[in-house]
Amino acid sequence: MGKIRKAIIPAAGLGTRFLPATKTVPKEMLTIVDAPIIFYVVEEAIKAGIEDIILIAGRGKHAIEDFFDTSYELEDRLAKDGKLHLLEKLSRIRNMANIISIRQKQALGLGHAILTGLPIVGDDPFAVLLGDEITTETPTSGNVTNLLCRSFEDTNVSSISIMKVDDKDVSKYGIAETTEIRPGFFKVTDLTEKPKPTETKSRWALPGRYVFDNHIMEILKSAKPSLNGEIQLTDSMRVLCRDKGLNAMTFESRRFDAGDKLGYLQANIELALDNPELGDELKSYILGLSARLQGGKR
Repeated sequence: MGKIRKAIIPAAGLGTRFLPATKTVPKEMLTIVDAPIIFYVVEEAIKAGIEDIILIAGRGKHAIEDFFDTSYELEDRLAKDGKLHLLEKLSRIRNMANIISIRQKQALGLGHAILTGLPIVGDDPFAVLLGDEITTETPTSGNVTNLLCRSFEDTNVSSISIMKVDDKDVSKYGIAETTEIRPGFFKVTDLTEKPKPTETKSRWALPGRYVFDNHIMEILKSAKPSLNGEIQLTDSMRVLCRDKGLNAMTFESRRFDAGDKLGYLQANIELALDNPELGDELKSYILGLSARLQGGKR
Protein backbone atom coordinates (compact mmCIF):
# COMPACT_ATOMS: atom_id res chain seq x y z
CA MET A 1 0.00 0.00 0.00
CA GLY A 2 1.74 3.15 -1.21
CA LYS A 3 1.46 6.61 0.25
CA ILE A 4 -0.26 9.24 -1.87
CA ARG A 5 2.42 11.60 -3.18
CA LYS A 6 0.76 12.83 -6.39
CA ALA A 7 -2.37 14.82 -7.07
CA ILE A 8 -4.22 15.95 -10.18
CA ILE A 9 -5.97 19.31 -10.17
CA PRO A 10 -8.22 19.76 -13.24
CA ALA A 11 -8.17 23.46 -14.13
CA ALA A 12 -9.10 23.56 -17.80
CA GLY A 13 -12.69 24.81 -17.53
CA LEU A 14 -13.80 27.95 -19.34
CA GLY A 15 -15.39 29.55 -16.28
CA THR A 16 -18.49 30.66 -18.17
CA ARG A 17 -20.40 31.38 -14.93
CA PHE A 18 -17.98 34.24 -14.24
CA LEU A 19 -17.99 35.92 -17.65
CA PRO A 20 -16.96 38.55 -18.55
CA ALA A 21 -14.29 38.41 -15.78
CA THR A 22 -12.98 35.05 -17.00
CA LYS A 23 -12.63 36.11 -20.62
CA THR A 24 -8.94 36.86 -19.96
CA VAL A 25 -8.46 35.67 -16.35
CA PRO A 26 -8.66 31.93 -15.53
CA LYS A 27 -11.47 31.15 -13.11
CA GLU A 28 -8.95 29.49 -10.80
CA MET A 29 -7.06 32.80 -10.54
CA LEU A 30 -10.00 34.79 -9.21
CA THR A 31 -9.05 36.11 -5.79
CA ILE A 32 -10.35 34.89 -2.45
CA VAL A 33 -9.27 37.68 -0.03
CA ASP A 34 -5.59 37.92 -1.06
CA ALA A 35 -4.85 34.67 -2.91
CA PRO A 36 -6.35 32.98 -5.97
CA ILE A 37 -8.73 30.05 -5.68
CA ILE A 38 -6.07 27.62 -6.95
CA PHE A 39 -3.74 28.59 -4.07
CA TYR A 40 -6.18 27.24 -1.47
CA VAL A 41 -6.59 23.98 -3.41
CA VAL A 42 -2.83 23.46 -3.78
CA GLU A 43 -2.30 24.34 -0.12
CA GLU A 44 -4.78 21.64 0.92
CA ALA A 45 -2.91 19.08 -1.17
CA ILE A 46 0.46 20.07 0.32
CA LYS A 47 -0.88 19.75 3.88
CA ALA A 48 -1.99 16.22 2.97
CA GLY A 49 1.59 15.27 2.10
CA ILE A 50 1.33 15.64 -1.68
CA GLU A 51 4.68 16.32 -3.35
CA ASP A 52 3.86 16.39 -7.08
CA ILE A 53 0.87 18.42 -8.24
CA ILE A 54 -0.29 17.98 -11.82
CA LEU A 55 -2.30 20.88 -13.16
CA ILE A 56 -4.50 19.94 -16.11
CA ALA A 57 -4.76 23.27 -17.90
CA GLY A 58 -6.43 24.51 -21.06
CA ARG A 59 -5.60 27.25 -23.51
CA GLY A 60 -5.22 30.66 -21.91
CA LYS A 61 -4.34 29.33 -18.44
CA HIS A 62 -0.71 30.51 -18.38
CA ALA A 63 -1.44 32.77 -15.39
CA ILE A 64 -1.81 29.70 -13.18
CA GLU A 65 1.65 28.42 -14.11
CA ASP A 66 3.12 31.91 -13.70
CA PHE A 67 1.64 32.24 -10.22
CA PHE A 68 3.69 29.30 -8.95
CA ASP A 69 6.86 30.42 -10.76
CA THR A 70 9.58 32.90 -9.80
CA SER A 71 8.93 36.61 -10.37
CA TYR A 72 12.45 38.02 -10.41
CA GLU A 73 11.60 41.70 -10.82
CA LEU A 74 8.91 41.74 -8.14
CA GLU A 75 10.96 39.76 -5.63
CA ASP A 76 14.04 41.95 -6.19
CA ARG A 77 11.94 45.08 -5.60
CA LEU A 78 10.46 43.67 -2.39
CA ALA A 79 13.93 42.77 -1.11
CA LYS A 80 15.29 46.24 -1.87
CA ASP A 81 12.29 47.88 -0.20
CA GLY A 82 12.69 45.72 2.91
CA LYS A 83 9.27 44.12 2.53
CA LEU A 84 10.59 40.78 3.71
CA HIS A 85 7.22 39.49 4.94
CA LEU A 86 5.79 39.78 1.43
CA LEU A 87 8.94 38.27 -0.07
CA GLU A 88 8.66 35.29 2.28
CA LYS A 89 5.02 34.83 1.30
CA LEU A 90 5.91 34.67 -2.40
CA SER A 91 8.80 32.28 -1.75
CA ARG A 92 6.54 29.97 0.23
CA ILE A 93 4.08 29.81 -2.67
CA ARG A 94 6.87 29.00 -5.14
CA ASN A 95 8.32 26.27 -2.94
CA MET A 96 5.07 24.63 -1.94
CA ALA A 97 5.41 21.64 -4.25
CA ASN A 98 6.54 20.39 -7.63
CA ILE A 99 4.01 21.99 -9.97
CA ILE A 100 3.68 20.16 -13.29
CA SER A 101 1.38 21.53 -15.98
CA ILE A 102 -0.16 19.42 -18.75
CA ARG A 103 -2.36 20.83 -21.51
CA GLN A 104 -5.75 19.23 -22.03
CA LYS A 105 -5.97 19.81 -25.76
CA GLN A 106 -9.69 19.07 -25.99
CA ALA A 107 -12.40 19.76 -23.41
CA LEU A 108 -13.77 16.22 -23.27
CA GLY A 109 -14.89 16.11 -19.65
CA LEU A 110 -13.52 15.51 -16.17
CA GLY A 111 -12.69 11.88 -16.86
CA HIS A 112 -10.60 12.86 -19.86
CA ALA A 113 -8.86 15.60 -17.85
CA ILE A 114 -7.78 13.08 -15.22
CA LEU A 115 -6.59 10.63 -17.87
CA THR A 116 -4.45 13.44 -19.30
CA GLY A 117 -2.37 13.25 -16.11
CA LEU A 118 -1.39 9.60 -16.73
CA PRO A 119 2.16 10.33 -18.04
CA ILE A 120 3.06 11.86 -14.66
CA VAL A 121 0.94 9.65 -12.39
CA GLY A 122 2.27 6.45 -13.96
CA ASP A 123 1.33 3.39 -11.90
CA ASP A 124 0.91 5.26 -8.62
CA PRO A 125 -2.28 5.94 -6.66
CA PHE A 126 -3.20 9.61 -6.65
CA ALA A 127 -5.53 12.28 -5.31
CA VAL A 128 -7.85 14.49 -7.35
CA LEU A 129 -8.87 17.95 -6.15
CA LEU A 130 -11.23 19.98 -8.32
CA GLY A 131 -9.70 23.39 -9.00
CA ASP A 132 -12.75 25.47 -8.06
CA GLU A 133 -13.71 23.67 -4.84
CA ILE A 134 -12.25 24.97 -1.58
CA THR A 135 -12.29 23.07 1.70
CA THR A 136 -10.73 24.63 4.78
CA GLU A 137 -9.92 23.12 8.15
CA THR A 138 -11.49 24.28 11.37
CA PRO A 139 -10.16 23.69 14.91
CA THR A 140 -12.24 20.52 15.12
CA SER A 141 -11.99 19.21 11.54
CA GLY A 142 -9.24 17.62 9.51
CA ASN A 143 -7.87 18.23 6.04
CA VAL A 144 -10.30 16.49 3.65
CA THR A 145 -7.64 15.26 1.22
CA ASN A 146 -5.48 14.04 4.10
CA LEU A 147 -8.40 12.03 5.51
CA LEU A 148 -8.93 10.37 2.13
CA CYS A 149 -5.22 9.63 1.75
CA ARG A 150 -5.05 8.01 5.18
CA SER A 151 -8.16 5.96 4.41
CA PHE A 152 -6.58 4.66 1.20
CA GLU A 153 -3.34 3.82 2.98
CA ASP A 154 -5.27 1.89 5.64
CA THR A 155 -7.61 0.00 3.30
CA ASN A 156 -5.96 0.05 -0.15
CA VAL A 157 -9.40 0.98 -1.50
CA SER A 158 -10.13 4.16 -3.44
CA SER A 159 -11.90 6.76 -1.29
CA ILE A 160 -14.05 9.79 -2.03
CA SER A 161 -15.61 12.57 0.03
CA ILE A 162 -19.39 12.96 0.13
CA MET A 163 -21.79 15.56 1.54
CA LYS A 164 -25.55 15.75 2.03
CA VAL A 165 -27.45 18.07 -0.33
CA ASP A 166 -31.04 19.24 -0.55
CA ASP A 167 -33.42 17.93 -3.20
CA LYS A 168 -33.06 21.10 -5.28
CA ASP A 169 -29.29 20.60 -5.56
CA VAL A 170 -29.18 16.90 -6.50
CA SER A 171 -28.99 17.60 -10.24
CA LYS A 172 -25.86 19.77 -9.78
CA TYR A 173 -23.65 16.89 -8.62
CA GLY A 174 -22.56 13.34 -9.08
CA ILE A 175 -24.59 11.35 -6.53
CA ALA A 176 -23.35 8.26 -4.66
CA GLU A 177 -25.55 5.38 -3.54
CA THR A 178 -24.04 4.08 -0.31
CA THR A 179 -24.18 1.55 2.50
CA GLU A 180 -23.06 2.86 5.89
CA ILE A 181 -20.29 0.80 7.49
CA ARG A 182 -19.84 3.03 10.54
CA PRO A 183 -20.66 6.69 11.31
CA GLY A 184 -19.13 8.85 8.60
CA PHE A 185 -17.74 5.90 6.60
CA PHE A 186 -19.57 4.22 3.72
CA LYS A 187 -19.23 1.66 0.97
CA VAL A 188 -20.28 3.07 -2.42
CA THR A 189 -22.64 0.79 -4.34
CA ASP A 190 -23.43 2.98 -7.35
CA LEU A 191 -23.03 6.51 -8.77
CA THR A 192 -25.04 8.72 -11.11
CA GLU A 193 -23.94 11.94 -12.76
CA LYS A 194 -26.35 14.83 -12.11
CA PRO A 195 -29.58 12.84 -11.75
CA LYS A 196 -33.01 14.36 -11.21
CA PRO A 197 -34.15 14.15 -7.57
CA THR A 198 -36.74 11.57 -8.61
CA GLU A 199 -34.07 9.34 -10.17
CA THR A 200 -32.25 8.53 -6.92
CA LYS A 201 -33.10 8.19 -3.25
CA SER A 202 -29.58 9.18 -2.23
CA ARG A 203 -28.68 12.74 -1.30
CA TRP A 204 -24.94 12.07 -0.96
CA ALA A 205 -23.15 14.37 -3.41
CA LEU A 206 -19.54 14.38 -4.59
CA PRO A 207 -17.91 17.73 -3.69
CA GLY A 208 -14.69 17.23 -5.63
CA ARG A 209 -12.17 15.35 -3.46
CA TYR A 210 -11.03 11.84 -4.42
CA VAL A 211 -8.16 9.39 -3.90
CA PHE A 212 -7.88 6.66 -6.51
CA ASP A 213 -6.14 3.38 -7.01
CA ASN A 214 -4.40 3.55 -10.39
CA HIS A 215 -6.94 1.08 -11.80
CA ILE A 216 -9.18 4.08 -12.51
CA MET A 217 -6.76 5.07 -15.28
CA GLU A 218 -7.19 1.70 -17.00
CA ILE A 219 -10.95 2.16 -16.87
CA LEU A 220 -10.75 5.72 -18.21
CA LYS A 221 -8.68 4.54 -21.19
CA SER A 222 -11.69 2.68 -22.57
CA ALA A 223 -14.39 5.07 -21.31
CA LYS A 224 -16.92 6.39 -23.81
CA PRO A 225 -18.58 9.82 -23.86
CA SER A 226 -21.97 9.95 -22.14
CA LEU A 227 -23.71 12.95 -20.56
CA ASN A 228 -23.13 16.11 -22.64
CA GLY A 229 -20.88 14.12 -24.97
CA GLU A 230 -18.13 14.11 -22.31
CA ILE A 231 -16.14 11.36 -20.64
CA GLN A 232 -17.68 11.43 -17.18
CA LEU A 233 -15.57 10.43 -14.19
CA THR A 234 -18.63 8.98 -12.45
CA ASP A 235 -19.08 6.39 -15.23
CA SER A 236 -15.59 5.04 -14.60
CA MET A 237 -16.09 5.20 -10.84
CA ARG A 238 -19.10 2.91 -11.26
CA VAL A 239 -16.84 0.34 -12.92
CA LEU A 240 -14.26 0.84 -10.15
CA CYS A 241 -16.98 0.06 -7.58
CA ARG A 242 -17.59 -3.29 -9.20
CA ASP A 243 -13.94 -4.12 -9.88
CA LYS A 244 -12.14 -3.13 -6.69
CA GLY A 245 -14.60 -1.31 -4.44
CA LEU A 246 -14.96 2.34 -3.46
CA ASN A 247 -15.23 3.92 -0.01
CA ALA A 248 -16.81 7.25 0.90
CA MET A 249 -16.29 9.56 3.86
CA THR A 250 -18.14 12.55 5.21
CA PHE A 251 -16.21 15.56 6.49
CA GLU A 252 -16.59 18.47 8.89
CA SER A 253 -14.37 20.99 7.11
CA ARG A 254 -15.93 24.09 5.60
CA ARG A 255 -16.52 23.74 1.90
CA PHE A 256 -17.13 26.42 -0.73
CA ASP A 257 -18.06 26.01 -4.37
CA ALA A 258 -15.87 28.86 -5.60
CA GLY A 259 -16.91 28.11 -9.18
CA ASP A 260 -20.37 29.42 -8.33
CA LYS A 261 -20.96 33.16 -7.80
CA LEU A 262 -22.69 32.78 -4.45
CA GLY A 263 -20.17 30.22 -3.23
CA TYR A 264 -17.35 32.51 -4.32
CA LEU A 265 -18.79 35.42 -2.33
CA GLN A 266 -19.35 33.21 0.71
CA ALA A 267 -15.73 32.03 0.57
CA ASN A 268 -14.49 35.61 0.45
CA ILE A 269 -16.58 36.63 3.45
CA GLU A 270 -15.77 33.64 5.66
CA LEU A 271 -12.06 33.53 4.88
CA ALA A 272 -11.81 37.30 5.32
CA LEU A 273 -13.36 36.87 8.78
CA ASP A 274 -10.52 34.44 9.55
CA ASN A 275 -7.92 36.98 8.42
CA PRO A 276 -6.27 38.73 11.41
CA GLU A 277 -5.90 41.97 9.41
CA LEU A 278 -9.51 42.08 8.25
CA GLY A 279 -11.62 39.93 10.54
CA ASP A 280 -12.61 42.40 13.26
CA GLU A 281 -13.43 45.27 10.90
CA LEU A 282 -15.36 43.04 8.51
CA LYS A 283 -17.33 41.51 11.37
CA SER A 284 -18.26 45.00 12.57
CA TYR A 285 -19.34 45.95 9.05
CA ILE A 286 -21.45 42.78 8.65
CA LEU A 287 -23.20 43.36 11.98
CA GLY A 288 -23.96 46.93 10.97
CA LEU A 289 -25.20 45.83 7.56
CA SER A 290 -27.39 43.18 9.17
CA ALA A 291 -28.97 45.78 11.44
CA ARG A 292 -29.67 48.04 8.47
CA LEU A 293 -31.22 45.20 6.47
CA GLN A 294 -33.42 44.19 9.38
CA GLY A 295 -34.53 47.81 9.59
CA GLY A 296 -35.49 47.74 5.92
CA LYS A 297 -32.49 49.82 4.80
CA ARG A 298 -29.61 48.99 2.47
